[in-house]
Amino acid sequence: LLQAQATASFRRQSTIHYMIKMKYLLLLAAAAAPLALGFAPSPIGNINTPHTALHSLPNSLDTLTSGLASIARIKHGVSVNSGIASNGPASKFLPTIKKLFDMENSRECRLVRERITELDLVVDLVIPACPNSRMVLEASSGSIAAPVMIVESNGEESTLEGSDAILRFLDAGFKVKDITDESQGGEEDVAGELLSKADDVLVFVPGVLRAGRGSKVCGAASSSLDVPRPEKPLVLYSYEGNQFCRLVREVLTELDIVYELRSAGKGSPRREELASITGGSSQCPYLIDPNTGIKMAESKDIIEYLYKTYADFTPPSELLKSVSGVVTPLLKPVYKAIAPLQAGSSRENEFEYKSELAEAKAKIFDEIASAPVVIYTYSLSPFCTEATALLDSAGVSYEEVSLGKEWIPGLIDDPLKRAALLEITGSSSLPNIFVGGNSIGGLFSGNPGLLAALESGELKPMVETAMKSM
Repeated sequence: LLQAQATASFRRQSTIHYMIKMKYLLLLAAAAAPLALGFAPSPIGNINTPHTALHSLPNSLDTLTSGLASIARIKHGVSVNSGIASNGPASKFLPTIKKLFDMENSRECRLVRERITELDLVVDLVIPACPNSRMVLEASSGSIAAPVMIVESNGEESTLEGSDAILRFLDAGFKVKDITDESQGGEEDVAGELLSKADDVLVFVPGVLRAGRGSKVCGAASSSLDVPRPEKPLVLYSYEGNQFCRLVREVLTELDIVYELRSAGKGSPRREELASITGGSSQCPYLIDPNTGIKMAESKDIIEYLYKTYADFTPPSELLKSVSGVVTPLLKPVYKAIAPLQAGSSRENEFEYKSELAEAKAKIFDEIASAPVVIYTYSLSPFCTEATALLDSAGVSYEEVSLGKEWIPGLIDDPLKRAALLEITGSSSLPNIFVGGNSIGGLFSGNPGLLAALESGELKPMVETAMKSM
């Protein structure tokens, strides 16, 4: 009998250790999948449904992929065209650019913005034209095929649709010196042709590297939410080829914010204008918000400010969501099997286990009745960290109950409470968030889940109701 019990115990421990190894292998595989696809997942789902896609504050991965996107287009959108030095500013040859309907992660729009940098132009209003942006949803036609440019000359406005029409218009108004014009035949012609073919391919690279960014209004700024909107357009000093400017423009698109674009590429006299504002620095990006009086550089600071000022919350990382989407369905049955074992369900005295489990459940019911929002967490779990950060950014107060560092044996402090959560909610995964005594699930999954509740606007009314009933 003792030998049989020892064998059973050994098998349980072996199973647990195997499951632990499998969890981290699956986490590694899930994390590697989006990296192999250009480091970012593509947006999915209905285009009119608020969708969050890699909208967390910029990290080293964002800097890397945006930098590689700039390298892919290194010939374009970085410096002011050399012809401007001899002919003067291109703006004196061209009508005023009143509006540009734009989508940051669009090949066609990128070509237009590159030319705007090269001609050192100012765009009075850059208006996000994503499928679910306010401008598109409110349009009588129900769609705007960006890019669309509205120009004014002698008091009359003209509309140009599509990159081909816009580029022809700009090039006709101001002769753009092309590097291929300088080739003189022979080997140089061959090299120029090869460079041109390579360029035709590389124009798609930024869109792949930054897939999921700058192509849709995020749920934190959805038109269905009561989100603050700037009364006056923001002002952005930027140039197309700068990797940090790209990160800011992506978020401006995702937050559906209209802004004035002041090109400040290399060789632009506008850099002197910028230096006079900053006290000497001509660093891009540089943001001016006339609504608040804020002036700032540094892409991460700008993005953090934009989320804080013009979003309902700072969305979590979609990379983490991608990992969760792969790992959670595979490991959920494992968690359900292991949670009772860790709590001692296999002990000989079954009555003792059930009695302790009942006590743990009673304690949970007391905890979730003690505050409008209660969240059960592990201190080392990135999902739990993101969930509490999301609640903080949304301005939701909560009580946090930690069950230890992680679910792994030796790191979990209260396995009985984890098993009790499984019996109460049907899930042993953390975080587990309760509002008004009812579980809404975890960060990405559940009924409806924290992120889904925020994006739909359900969470705050739920919290207010819970507060009134306390």
